[in-house]
Amino acid sequence: MSVALIRPLVVRTVAVSDPDDLLARLPDAAPYAWIRHGEGLVGWGEAARAAVPPGPGRFDWARGWLSSLFAGALIEDEVGVPGSGPVAFGSFTFDGDAPGTVLVVPRVVLARRGGRAWLTTIGGSAFALAPPPQEPGRIRYSDGSLTAPEWEHRVAQAVRRIKADGMLDKVVLARDLTAVAERDIDPRVLLSRLAERYPECYTFSVDGLVGATPELLVRHTGQEVESLVLAGTTARGGGPAEDAARGAALFASQKDRHEHACAVASVREALAPLCSALDVPDEPELLVLPNVQHLASRVTGRLSDGASVLDVVAAMHPTAAVGGTPTGAALGVIRELEGMDRAGYAGPVGWIDSRGDGEWGIALRCAYVSGRRARLFAGCGIMAGSDPAAELAEAQAKLRVMRYALEG
Repeated sequence: MSVALIRPLVVRTVAVSDPDDLLARLPDAAPYAWIRHGEGLVGWGEAARAAVPPGPGRFDWARGWLSSLFAGALIEDEVGVPGSGPVAFGSFTFDGDAPGTVLVVPRVVLARRGGRAWLTTIGGSAFALAPPPQEPGRIRYSDGSLTAPEWEHRVAQAVRRIKADGMLDKVVLARDLTAVAERDIDPRVLLSRLAERYPECYTFSVDGLVGATPELLVRHTGQEVESLVLAGTTARGGGPAEDAARGAALFASQKDRHEHACAVASVREALAPLCSALDVPDEPELLVLPNVQHLASRVTGRLSDGASVLDVVAAMHPTAAVGGTPTGAALGVIRELEGMDRAGYAGPVGWIDSRGDGEWGIALRCAYVSGRRARLFAGCGIMAGSDPAAELAEAQAKLRVMRYALEG
């Protein structure tokens, strides 16, 4: 079911002076955002919203709804770059059969990229300013769907399943944590902290899902596509020497290199049918973030036709990095062992414009925020050589991203 608040959409995009800090310009406590290194888009208000029906055709439905909506729009775009004109922000659930996928076209979008800035408005309506951001105060945490020992037990079960199966290489198991604050949690506070501390990540906010993901599922510009594959993780060290040693150990780890190779292979298999040219690195690099280090590979390609970014997202999700290898078997184990609904965690999150260009990441290092409550997520790739205690420590390191955002 979908609801459009303004029909037809009357859209105007104009160049503006550099707004400097995009997040500081957000006047609304229900923001939309996609920011990296201070560049990207922020939005507020709703010109149109769609609750995308679950099922195997959800990406086709989403593309069809957007195509119809944008085709009927009256667009005056003085800028003419990816992200100008009408833009929809979206969050797709990890499980295609689960409800909760949403697309929203904000009434106002403010953007900056490559030395240019622009403002898009729909309908020309004025908006009442929300109160300034307020700190959430003291945070209390409690177990989510499983306690830590229960989750370790599920990891051990997954390891046994992988060893006994013979064909199953990897299963990604996630865990959640519940946070309750003294006061309502304002996503603008979390966004500002995440963008400042994790500038290499894509800081996002879509319909209560807030986070900073290091993993770019796809960037689509014209016929060019790019994906950043992350798999294989270690915590940061206590100093430069320990940090370097941990990075070297990660790079040399047979378990982590195999996990990464599986993730890269899944992206190659998804993109190859869509691309006339595809460049896949032979070796991963180290991506060093404030809390963890990842093995990373940047895959680039050129689409063979005029596919929308949502077509590419549909072909790639779920990747081995967030599901497992082989994907179908891994998803079955996830449903059996994980013991929770991921909702939008590890699902595609990002934006698309009326040209079909856009950027979508995998919703990692994130939380669902509602009132004084937040539900935090983290996941780990489980292999035959995985140790439950080490996987729990990795999950806790990943959860620290959103704990920092909440606590400051």
